[in-house]
Amino acid sequence: MDHYDPQQTNDYMQPEEDWDRDLLLDPAWEKQQRKTFTAWCNSHLRKAGTQIENIEEDFRDGLKLMLLLEVISGERLAKPERGKMRVHKISNVNKALDFIASKGVKLVSIGAEEIVDGNVKMTLGMIWTIILRFAIQDISVEETSAKEGLLLWCQRKTAPYKNVNIQNFHISWKDGLGFCALIHRHRPELIDYGKLRKDDPLTNLNTAFDVAEKYLDIPKMLDAEDIVGTARPDEKAIMTYVSSFYHAFSGAQKAETAANRICKVLAVNQENEQLMEDYEKLASDLLEWIRRTIPWLENRAPENTMQAMQQKLEDFRDYRRLHKPPKVQEKCQLEINFNTLQTKLRLSNRPAFMPSEGKMVSDINNAWGGLEQAEKGYEEWLLNEIRRLERLDHLAEKFRQKASIHESWTDGKEAMLQQKDYETATLSEIKALLKKHEAFESDLAAHQDRVEQIAAIAQELNELDYYDSPSVNARCQKICDQWDNLGALTQKRREALERTEKLLETIDQLYLEYAKRAAPFNNWMEGAMEDLQDTFIVHTIEEIQVRQLVPRRDQALMEEHARQQQNERLRKQFGAQANVIGPWIQTKMEEIGRISIEMHGTLEDQLNHLRQYEKSIVNYKPKIDQLEGDHQQIQEALIFDNKHTNYTMEHIRVGWEQLLTTIARTINEVENQILTRDAKGISQEQMNEFRASFNHFDRDHSGTLGPEEFKACLISLGYDIGNDAQKKTGMMDCEDFRACLISMGYNMGEAEFARIMSIVDPNRLGVVTFQAFIDFMSRETADTDTADQVMASFKILAGDKNYITVDELRRELPPDQAEYCIARMAPYNGRDAVPGALDYMSFSTALYGESDL
Repeated sequence: MDHYDPQQTNDYMQPEEDWDRDLLLDPAWEKQQRKTFTAWCNSHLRKAGTQIENIEEDFRDGLKLMLLLEVISGERLAKPERGKMRVHKISNVNKALDFIASKGVKLVSIGAEEIVDGNVKMTLGMIWTIILRFAIQDISVEETSAKEGLLLWCQRKTAPYKNVNIQNFHISWKDGLGFCALIHRHRPELIDYGKLRKDDPLTNLNTAFDVAEKYLDIPKMLDAEDIVGTARPDEKAIMTYVSSFYHAFSGAQKAETAANRICKVLAVNQENEQLMEDYEKLASDLLEWIRRTIPWLENRAPENTMQAMQQKLEDFRDYRRLHKPPKVQEKCQLEINFNTLQTKLRLSNRPAFMPSEGKMVSDINNAWGGLEQAEKGYEEWLLNEIRRLERLDHLAEKFRQKASIHESWTDGKEAMLQQKDYETATLSEIKALLKKHEAFESDLAAHQDRVEQIAAIAQELNELDYYDSPSVNARCQKICDQWDNLGALTQKRREALERTEKLLETIDQLYLEYAKRAAPFNNWMEGAMEDLQDTFIVHTIEEIQVRQLVPRRDQALMEEHARQQQNERLRKQFGAQANVIGPWIQTKMEEIGRISIEMHGTLEDQLNHLRQYEKSIVNYKPKIDQLEGDHQQIQEALIFDNKHTNYTMEHIRVGWEQLLTTIARTINEVENQILTRDAKGISQEQMNEFRASFNHFDRDHSGTLGPEEFKACLISLGYDIGNDAQKKTGMMDCEDFRACLISMGYNMGEAEFARIMSIVDPNRLGVVTFQAFIDFMSRETADTDTADQVMASFKILAGDKNYITVDELRRELPPDQAEYCIARMAPYNGRDAVPGALDYMSFSTALYGESDL
């Protein structure tokens, strides 16, 4: 009698495969089928934590039969009966048979009662039907299916092997080489095929069975002795066992594909995470450098000497020429890394990268702005301090010179004024002393201006905060005190001289007669005395000193004239170079801007053009260095103005840094556009269309669009977001369409536009770059993996379980990626959890930013 319909779905068995006839022809097959079918059933039942020992007994209550069908189909059957009565068992078996029938299999002459009664033939027939439907029917190879498909698969896989000729599912497998060839074809490291001999079938069969069980998780379903000892091994047993190889290797292929997908996704994530870590570190290092540098630039503690301030200026030059340029490059590289990372995240369907708090690009720019503000103020302060110290040095030297001259003049004057020479002098001597004293008083009055000048200079030094003001003040005070004392002594001496003169005149009156008699002698004596006294006045010596100072002054004037001529030469030299370099930088900036927005040639053409520009810019660096050298000479010469140019060295520095940053940023933008184009299949015509629309609304040629400009650009390209729903509505000329919408009073939905802005401007900078623009315009065309696809791949590696184990990850994935998953997967807490189970579902979701990783 028949146990299955020979015309069932896909007609996967031939009519001659009659169950009873085959069994009656060779009862030995029943033994093979028992072993094979039992092992096959257990290979599935173990997934549910159970097994069978006796195939006709253990399926009698229908419970394990229903469980088997649930495991192999992945579907839930009707709730089984738990009673022990025959009616309950029949009900369970009927539910199993009904399920089999629902899969397109027409069962003939197999009833629930035979299964419940333990009919071996019926039970084996039922299991064979299940094997056919769930293990063999769906096999498809080159437009053949079921048995023919499985046979063709075996032939294709074993074709390269000598002594193997698979023509059927019985005698072609007796020598065991067919099984070994299948294993070696897929896992060559497991079997040394070259050492196998066709005349040793037992060894070949046992080798294949042992290796399959140990390494391929295929249980032993056959006995080597039974196969060798049977003229024609049971076809159904062989087919069942061979189908396990097909599914194992087919599953391995699926697992390999799943592992490859996971590896690809993890590689993207690992690369992105490395870029994120690099960004965070570079941002932290740059912010730390800025944090350390700003206090140095804000330190306005003045130095006492010109030499010290010149050293500060030299330190500042080192900062601008040696220390800051690498940081400018780091800042530029930081922005490039950030833009490249965001592009890769968008292309791989990942959420935008949000740096740690305080490390956004805008935060870096703000900190950098604070640095440059402090830097500008610092240089201005340095130059002002140098001017102040130059003035102070000049005043201090002038003070010292005048003080020295005054002190030299006053030297001995106090002693002279305190002399008592008039006490023994005659009247004529007194009169001579009075004349001499009058001359001294005139000289003293003339020196009044010098004393006042000394005091004024000291006052100015105090007001300019001269570091040595205390010594200046002490010296000035000493001079002033001495001057006051000289005035007092001068007055005292005049009074003494005048008093003595009156006394002597009285005496002279008494000796008048004597004088008349001795008049000739007295007259001669007095005249001689007067002449002698006149020769001792010091006017002649001072005049000699003045004559000595004149040529010294002439020499100083000549030296100053030569210095000013040299300064003028330095000004002209710097101005001539700056007037060339400044416009050159501006021209290059404009040319780069044109290259980046014009649509001449492909993106690769633009990239090559930009790289040529970058090379020419780098080659210009020696001219900048030469100008820096001229600027250093100007600063060392204390030149603070230059009428020959409007460019300062700071203008040139800032322009040069902006030029280097702009060319690097522009090259990166084009590279990212190429990445986006290739990843999303954007044609050159589409790219030109996007660029034309973007340029049209980029009114200020800044390379970015503001929110309103971006909104107008979207409308011009046919994006209707007026109803908070984004859909493509066709194309129209930018201006015509925009004018049409405006005339119609078109108003975009704010919520939808805010959503779009969050996509194109995730860092809330208030502008949209062209890169973000084309990412948005082409975001739905990319062929990217999804969280569901990755989850499905993990499910394959996990053997359809809702969790995956550490061992499975290490077995299926490369070591670094396995450890990456293990370190990040949360423990699985489902009801079916086992020790060490990991939750791959939440991990897959987190990879795409839908939850925290």
